Amino acid sequence: MNGWSIKLYNATDEVVWAIKLNALWILFTLLGGVALGIGPATLAAYSLARRRSAGESFHALPAFRTAFRQEFRRGTLVVLPLVALAVVLVGNYLYFAALGAALPRLASLFALVALGLIAAYALPMAVHYDLGVRTLLPKASLVALARPASSLVLLFVAVSIAYLSAKFPVLGIVLAGGAWIQLDTWLCLRFFAENEARLHLKGNR
Repeated sequence: MNGWSIKLYNATDEVVWAIKLNALWILFTLLGGVALGIGPATLAAYSLARRRSAGESFHALPAFRTAFRQEFRRGTLVVLPLVALAVVLVGNYLYFAALGAALPRLASLFALVALGLIAAYALPMAVHYDLGVRTLLPKASLVALARPASSLVLLFVAVSIAYLSAKFPVLGIVLAGGAWIQLDTWLCLRFFAENEARLHLKGNR
């Protein structure tokens, strides 16, 4: 195959993988009754995305099922509070928007964006590092503040996926969740590696 054929094959393979990851995430979230499924399904999806980014080869369904079981408790403790807080903030934003209260509406939007950025770091961090639940969110918050350029990249990717999902709803349903999880993981693993290399250089001085 020539260069363009290889690039097209790789791009198609990534899209198919994102669709598969999205389907597994939705399926296991529903199997857990949503409330008890979204946490472990999310961490399981991030765990597989990390393995994919590392170049591992595995069968998606059994690997996801195993990760779902392993991450059931931790996934619930990490993800469910984030989802609950996001729901509250979205409710506040809609409420203040209906009232025409500009400042509280903007404050709710800012808090929602900040929560999204923290989650964008925390979830890849949860499957990459051996961190306790209590230390995970503070650590992710510090990384988000310390790396504003990286945070802007993550925000841009999230907004782009959200825009495309709104423009093409079917594409959003079958692809958006898996695409975000894989891209978020891939980017954060590189941000983490850069940060570790920088800290290592400082330690050698």
